[in-house]
Amino acid sequence: MKQNLLGLDVDGLRRFFEEQGEKPFRARQVLRWIHQSGEADFSRMSDIARPLREKLAQVACVEAPQIVGDTQAADGTRKWLLKVDQGNAVEAVFIPETKRGTLCISSQAGCVLDCAFCSTGRQGFNRNLSAAEIIGQLWLSKKILSPEGKERVISNVVMMGMGEPLLNLDNVIPALRLMLDDNAYGLSRRRVTLSTAGVVPGMDRLRDECPVALAVSLHAPNDALRDRLVPLNRKYPLRELIAACNRYLEKAPRDFITFEYVMLDGVNDGDAQARELVALAAQLPCKFNLIPFNPFPASGFERSAPERIRCFAGILQAAGLTVTTRKTRGDDIAAACGQLAGDVVDRTRRSGRVHLKEIRA
Repeated sequence: MKQNLLGLDVDGLRRFFEEQGEKPFRARQVLRWIHQSGEADFSRMSDIARPLREKLAQVACVEAPQIVGDTQAADGTRKWLLKVDQGNAVEAVFIPETKRGTLCISSQAGCVLDCAFCSTGRQGFNRNLSAAEIIGQLWLSKKILSPEGKERVISNVVMMGMGEPLLNLDNVIPALRLMLDDNAYGLSRRRVTLSTAGVVPGMDRLRDECPVALAVSLHAPNDALRDRLVPLNRKYPLRELIAACNRYLEKAPRDFITFEYVMLDGVNDGDAQARELVALAAQLPCKFNLIPFNPFPASGFERSAPERIRCFAGILQAAGLTVTTRKTRGDDIAAACGQLAGDVVDRTRRSGRVHLKEIRA
């Protein structure tokens, strides 16, 4: 079976070439061809000797997921459905803005966490994506959006698509290292954001091995409500989560944690809950990103009214906190936050409750 080089970071490529009896400096050459030039054909890698090119064609390949769907919203948001095997497809979303372009990528086929307000979690979980399947979303998007490879269209990457990235760190970390490598995509740590529901051991490992900007899906100011909305909280309650956030800040590229907070009408959007958030925020440097709920069939939730969101934000801002309200993008093609749902064979057979026994740090 051929080795797929797409998901190997520079250390992985060095090991591969050493195993082939080749010089390790070949790793950076091939890294540039694959990720900067978007080249999958070894015969076109012109600064590599022909015998090595022929050898690579025999023992290796560059294979990304297959695009089986490509839709574009009225606001320019673009969503791709990517087939990763015979039974599963995941989604990636590109969000163009005036001064930046953000790519939202997936880390798992489905999600085991089953957050109450998330369409992805409702469809169940099948498997982790490989490093090649994760970085392949960026590789394909770059080729499509910048076919000549000259203009940097994608300036930011957020791991906020399908899945919980911290439950797949063996594959997520090599993909992150490729995003940061100057011979690959050359993104700064501040422009790569990983979003987690709060897998505490994974936060500590990410801090030690490849710290990037961190966003935490908070969604509730107390354990009782968060247990209901984010069942992972039963395993890692707020006290442990806040402590892990403070540890992460010791090595983080940003000096604050972003708390994501989906606004659910009559559930978590009251003035008293805003004041609870103010007290929680006093425990660490943080910013809040309020997210109007993006509906999906049979969700059981409604979006908070715009005036309610403004009042909620006002309480936080009056306490000196930095607050943004996310502009809903791509909801007409189900590409907005919490709406991503590919085609996943569910191995969890869930019945409306999270399978915490399946969570491994």
